[in-house]
Amino acid sequence: LEREKRNRKMKFATALTTLLAVSTASAFRAPSTAPRVSRALFSSTAAAASISTPISEGSEIPQVTWITRTRIESDEENPFDWKDRSTPELFKGKRVALFSLPGAFTPTCSSTHLPGYEKAYDEMKSLGIDDVYCLSVNDAFVMRQWGLAQGLEEDKTVGSLGFKKVKLLPDGAALFTRGMGMSATWTSNRGFGERSWRYSAVIDDMKIEKLFIEPNFIQDSDPDPFEVSDAGTMLEYLKSK
Repeated sequence: LEREKRNRKMKFATALTTLLAVSTASAFRAPSTAPRVSRALFSSTAAAASISTPISEGSEIPQVTWITRTRIESDEENPFDWKDRSTPELFKGKRVALFSLPGAFTPTCSSTHLPGYEKAYDEMKSLGIDDVYCLSVNDAFVMRQWGLAQGLEEDKTVGSLGFKKVKLLPDGAALFTRGMGMSATWTSNRGFGERSWRYSAVIDDMKIEKLFIEPNFIQDSDPDPFEVSDAGTMLEYLKSK
């Protein structure tokens, strides 16, 4: 019996010594110098880069669902209903002048960008443009109210996009903007969140014929350049073709 007790004590002591040795070695092991990169972080960074890398001329534009409000046959005060439109429905078989801006009701967009294209609408049509679209990462309600505030003439035809000349496209979830590689997020500057960088384009039958991107495209930009996406630059290009 005494011998069994001594054997058990010896086994316990041996096991304890081994455990302490392993623990001590682990505690003093040199840390790995290789950086650990989170797979989720890498994926999100890559995704952010892809939606902020502008599409190139000659590429086909993104196919998304545009969630719009359209006029319906009704005597109610608000004669509109939701209507999903596809990219082909808006662009297929057409030569379109598209300009995109950071936000409805914002200063440059309201004082110069949209008014310039509205004024030049008829001339652009005479130069081979079928439609002129203004895009912003805003919802359909905001875009309509902005158009009314800008004095755009309403198109009261059932099924219309809202206005007779420049049509206001709501890209509320930024799906088209991301597909174009024009997603810009403003946090400390302006607090906009995700919007569109300012640009313009001629889109011929779903493909980008010409692209004018404002310079120094970065995230959370302090300056808001307005040099090449204006109506004057667009007219110069159309006249040269």
